[in-house]
Amino acid sequence: MKTKKRILTAAIFAAISLGTLTSFAATEHWNDASLTPQAVTKTQVSADTDWQAWKAAWDDTKTNHEQVSLSPGSDASQLNFAWYSKMDGAQVRVAKDVSMKNAKEFSGTSETGSVVEGIQYYANKVVADGFKANQTYWYQVKIDGTWQKPQEYKTKSLSDFSFLFVGDPQIGASAGQVPVGGDQKQNSELAARNDAYNWNKTLNAALTQHPEISFMISAGDQINEVAKNNTPDEIKQQEYQYSGYLSAAALRSLPVSTTIGNHDSLTRGYQNHFNTPNPFKEEQSPTAAGHGYYYSYGNALFIVLNTNNYNAADHKALIEKAVAANPKAKWRIVMIHQDIYGSGLDHSDSDGIILRTQLTPIFDANHIDAVLQGHDHTYARTYQLTGDSKQHQVFDKTVDLKNEQTRADFLTQNNCYNIADMRQGKVTNPKGVFYMTANSATGSKYYELLPIQQDYIAARNQSWRPTYSVVNITADTFAITTYDVGTGKAIDDTYSIVKK
Repeated sequence: MKTKKRILTAAIFAAISLGTLTSFAATEHWNDASLTPQAVTKTQVSADTDWQAWKAAWDDTKTNHEQVSLSPGSDASQLNFAWYSKMDGAQVRVAKDVSMKNAKEFSGTSETGSVVEGIQYYANKVVADGFKANQTYWYQVKIDGTWQKPQEYKTKSLSDFSFLFVGDPQIGASAGQVPVGGDQKQNSELAARNDAYNWNKTLNAALTQHPEISFMISAGDQINEVAKNNTPDEIKQQEYQYSGYLSAAALRSLPVSTTIGNHDSLTRGYQNHFNTPNPFKEEQSPTAAGHGYYYSYGNALFIVLNTNNYNAADHKALIEKAVAANPKAKWRIVMIHQDIYGSGLDHSDSDGIILRTQLTPIFDANHIDAVLQGHDHTYARTYQLTGDSKQHQVFDKTVDLKNEQTRADFLTQNNCYNIADMRQGKVTNPKGVFYMTANSATGSKYYELLPIQQDYIAARNQSWRPTYSVVNITADTFAITTYDVGTGKAIDDTYSIVKK
């Protein structure tokens, strides 16, 4: 299809006049766990009972820092483990039976981690291997010298598989909101209690409605506390939020591929809690949270970039390394936090697109199929996009977007794309890259959509409700559908890319 003639110039200056390049506060919309409907049904009574039980258990939950996280391994034959403990020593064992008979034991690394309320924790990481498709396994983790209760882990198909895609759980981001029936704003801890409860609900709903899911990918900002000054209280609040995030029962058997969000990026907490495969330690400008990484599953290659690092040369090198290591991968999927093609009022035309002029040609050159994004707490998906092959000014995070001329130049230079294919539904052999931005999976906070929809956006939505997406991959199809957590109904049509 011929490139669509752009209509964005007028929108650029309209956006400037509307002040869309400034940073906006979250809206008054959020997912209040204390909100119980007036009508009494069995489901509503159960929900209220669950919330009361959650509140009663919160003091134990928030201080349980020794919870285990699972991450995908370098390929489907591996599974990565990470957890905190008060004693050093990283050991995991895996068996085909809950009795743990004939279990195979794996050892890993144990390093000094965070100090939380005066207690020194160790960050432990283990890689287990030998997993085969469509099998049931049991694993045990040794914490503080004691083998924990065996947990079940089921592998799925590699030829036709599905994964869950979520945006910004951001446990603790509802701080400052006032619950129904309350008269005071939530502090950081109460916000973590609220958001972690809703995180549990989202995962339970997604897995109940879609039991075929093999693993999950999260587009960043697992927690809200940035711990900018690394004070003991900041670290305590951050670890309360990680405890809330990891408390979801579904995570005992669901590997999660996480992305470093801007709220994750300033401390080592992220890399302590998650054991990512193939970390790109050659990165020249890493953040404290760690590095980008890559892994494969079935016929797909997943590349996760740390876009809090504004050095695009690092991202280019990681993508090229991942592609070279997986030359036969049918699908190439990139995940980033900052959305370079989104439609949210807070970030889409400001810090979200700072890397657009640099990343777009890199994605084109490496034949990336899809880029999954977060950051904006709104839902949006694009048409198939390519770069325009022109030279554009490079910006970094020091750009002064308060200056009107600088803002105009910034937006004009970021008008660096072509709309390569506008077909919808099932698209066969399209040119270009598909970009999607996920809304919040917990509803801890939301942003407005831009008042003018950009020409590259095919569909967008802000319902003020938590959502999740399910991606199904087969030998020749990549299909993505996004659902409302509460109703389980799709909020948008399925978009499918067919390669023949």
